[in-house]
Amino acid sequence: MITVAVTGGIGSGKSTVSTVLREHGAVVVDSDQLAREVVAPGSPGLAAIAQAFGPAMLTADGALDRAALAAVVFADPAARRQLEQITHPRVRGRFEQIRAAAPAEAIVVNDIPLLTTLAQAASFHLVIGVRAEAEIRVERLIGRGLTEADARARIAAQLSDEQRAPLCDVMLANHGPRTELAGAVDGLWTQRLIPFESNVRAGRRAERGAPRLVAPRASWADDARRLAARISAAAGGARVDHIGSTAIPGLPAKDVLDLQLTVDSLDQADALAPALAAAGFPAVPGIRADTPHPESADPAGWVKRYHANADPGQSLNLHVRVRDWPNWRCALLLRDWLIADPAAIAEYRALKQGLARRFAGDPDADRYAQAKEPWLADAYGRAQQWATSTGWRPAETGTVGPSA
Repeated sequence: MITVAVTGGIGSGKSTVSTVLREHGAVVVDSDQLAREVVAPGSPGLAAIAQAFGPAMLTADGALDRAALAAVVFADPAARRQLEQITHPRVRGRFEQIRAAAPAEAIVVNDIPLLTTLAQAASFHLVIGVRAEAEIRVERLIGRGLTEADARARIAAQLSDEQRAPLCDVMLANHGPRTELAGAVDGLWTQRLIPFESNVRAGRRAERGAPRLVAPRASWADDARRLAARISAAAGGARVDHIGSTAIPGLPAKDVLDLQLTVDSLDQADALAPALAAAGFPAVPGIRADTPHPESADPAGWVKRYHANADPGQSLNLHVRVRDWPNWRCALLLRDWLIADPAAIAEYRALKQGLARRFAGDPDADRYAQAKEPWLADAYGRAQQWATSTGWRPAETGTVGPSA
């Protein structure tokens, strides 16, 4: 089973996306409907709202006065956050009940307009965002009976598409006819969601093509932060760092994110494997260590566990390494040294571009990786010298999660 969030601003078209997914067989849960359930007359949620905002939020027959509440929360961000603290945990609890009752092979979709934080995004296997230009959304909302002023106020009270994008694995544009959006969802279902669910259920990594160097992408940092949050959540809040070439601004790289999960021991790494697999990051058998570098050549310090992404839409290497071991330190040191040394970046760029041409079309990515090892071994020594001269130490915190 995988869980998918569909999110977007009011009038963006997220309901259309959810409808098409339901037609394909997804179990779709409407968060707006759940939100109504958790504040129904006589519910603990409604009692909490009345206590927080006063009895004026109730109608004469004891139901929620939605117009009165909307007038308060849409005009006051603090009040809106207070309301969300009441309703969001209850809505999430109901979603979990429905998810638990779904078939084991289900794709469970949560239509959730108010997905606003990285922690919320991390609780799903995939987040699909829907965007549309503000004027198009205003026109749609007026067609539903809202005044123009009310429509613009509601849009302004929510995240913008630019703020929402880092929380989303996929952003679908909905500027044209419904058929265009439906077609994009059809492709997403067959090419990504179905194989993703199958891979998670089988504990299998997604297939990858031959290594291909691409220009630096501005999205890599946000993508890494989002996936790191997902991994950290599965690992109980452990530290996760963005490492490797995609963590170095301006450096071409394969479109494969490298993340490092910090653990206290290999026993802990093995204990976390089932939770990581369930979250979409299955272990890859046969890869149990990194190549030792001369300055710390004891192989015992280079042992690790390795996971990858079950999502065919985003390749990921997840290196699970023990805190303060040489391979853990090396990953952080090489990243920070390269960021600090433009000449080293230029040198590494030239190497990667040459190897990309040499291994173009080779389906075995390991050969590309192994061909870099002589340069990396030398670079590690240079990075060690830099660390000594600058007093470098690993940062106390990672990309996501506390210092482990």
